[in-house]
Amino acid sequence: MTKLHDRVSTILLTTALYIVAAMYLFPILWLLLSSLKPGSDLFSFPLNFFPENPTLENYSYSWETMEFIKYFVNTLFVAIVTTVLTVIASATCGYALAKYNYKWLGVFFICILATTMLPTEVIMNPTFSVILNLGLYDSLAGLIIPSINTATGIFMFRQYFMSVPDDLLEAARMDGGNEGVIFFKLMLPIAKPVIITLAIFSFQWRWNDYIWPLIVLSDPDKYTVQIALRSIVGADNIDWVLLLSSSIISLVPMILIFIVFQRYIMDTGSTSGLKG
Repeated sequence: MTKLHDRVSTILLTTALYIVAAMYLFPILWLLLSSLKPGSDLFSFPLNFFPENPTLENYSYSWETMEFIKYFVNTLFVAIVTTVLTVIASATCGYALAKYNYKWLGVFFICILATTMLPTEVIMNPTFSVILNLGLYDSLAGLIIPSINTATGIFMFRQYFMSVPDDLLEAARMDGGNEGVIFFKLMLPIAKPVIITLAIFSFQWRWNDYIWPLIVLSDPDKYTVQIALRSIVGADNIDWVLLLSSSIISLVPMILIFIVFQRYIMDTGSTSGLKG
């Protein structure tokens, strides 16, 4: 009876999993298949899920019309620089919160966590005022600097470093290591799973960021990919062929990064618990 109950539970959970996966996959498939349709087939009645006459000309048209190289370079620069600085800032702050015994650090950590309860729209106005007064408006630096500190990254590193025994740090100090050497040569290497995970999250956040670049940037030559896609949407009409194919092209770098780094996440995640 127990085996039958377990089998039924497994079937129900698996079915629910497939349904949820299909719900997430359906819009992506619709976008991909629609990008292969000629413009005349996009709004045909009745709508066809699969293209009757698939074509790749939409992608060549999009590549020739959009200056993707320029937008990719801008977005990659912002995403890479922000990701590196985010990892360093989060790791140093998380290490201090986890291993330094000062009472005010606990209050400081609570204040950091409290920022996650604020909607992004609440802090955009004061952040924009600071960027404007610093002369960083309409610059890529204006996108990077406000995005470096993230409560999520600090929390991830703090929780990970708290799991590292204090005896390990004391032994390193007794061997003559200063705090800089201990952090960069001991703590950072063993935090590799957190570094990779936060780096992927940060890169994804910056690549898909839309609202903040829309506010800060006005020069088309400095547009990121998401702002460039938004510029396709006109006030009176929309070039759907260009928009759909360009959206697919904009996803390619993120898909490649996921394919490359997924292996590292799985490797570090599966072995991190075995390292003594």
